[in-house]
Amino acid sequence: METINAVRQCFERTSHQSVRNASRELGLPKSTVWKVLRTNLRLKPYRLQLLQKLQQGDFQKRIELCNELQNYLEDEHFSNHLIFSDEATFHLSGKVNKHNVRIWASEAPHAFLQHQRDSPKLNVFCAVSKTKVYGPFFFAEKTVTGVAYLDMLEQWLFPQLEDDMEDFVLQQDGAPPHWHCDVRSFLNERLPGGWIGRCAEDDLALLRWPPRSPDLTVCDFFLWGYVKDRVYIPPLAQTLPELRERIRVAVTTVSQDMLNNVWAELRHRLETCFAANGQHIEQL
Repeated sequence: METINAVRQCFERTSHQSVRNASRELGLPKSTVWKVLRTNLRLKPYRLQLLQKLQQGDFQKRIELCNELQNYLEDEHFSNHLIFSDEATFHLSGKVNKHNVRIWASEAPHAFLQHQRDSPKLNVFCAVSKTKVYGPFFFAEKTVTGVAYLDMLEQWLFPQLEDDMEDFVLQQDGAPPHWHCDVRSFLNERLPGGWIGRCAEDDLALLRWPPRSPDLTVCDFFLWGYVKDRVYIPPLAQTLPELRERIRVAVTTVSQDMLNNVWAELRHRLETCFAANGQHIEQL
């Protein structure tokens, strides 16, 4: 009973701490702390997901995307040539590492994470196919602009993709740099009918990417969480060059088996989102 009370009080003070930290604080084996949390206190470790609230018109857009993309993925050639892409910010402080955060509670909590402003950071781009991760690419700019993004596409990403395959379909979300008119003009010229993203009526996109849908893109539901889980391991990086090297190493550990599982997960998410009338997958 004394052990149970000690664990209860520990997690009442700080519900989001790890079992490892609690074990050190209490002087108890991790297995004992875990057993008390799950068996005696009946608590569960909830992973926080940062999602934008869907607006009324988003549901139908997500349903349409899921239905159309599922149909395209039935074609093995399309599946093998689909490229997901995205940028992520890595702070030196490690404070914005949502994938490492657990809240121990009896019910799923509604919690907010504090964002640390002005922390030194790296803006990173990666692209993911069924067989390969392209990147990481590190932007020199503190803020990724449409001009910097277009330069990366022209000088870095497209030469690699064109060396690997004769044709490909590039997915991007609706971030401001992707919406830049010069970026869309470039994609219309180089990939007419071969890109997915936020687009205007006269754009030559294959599919429209629905807003507020990180739960449907490989980079968001897999890659960035996987990389951050390996980058933000104590002791944290002390300099940006050290952080950059950790990111490079983490990306290289993505295996073919992982990518196979990710593509299976993608299909599952599309099916689930369609069946759930466009709801966020992370809420189900």
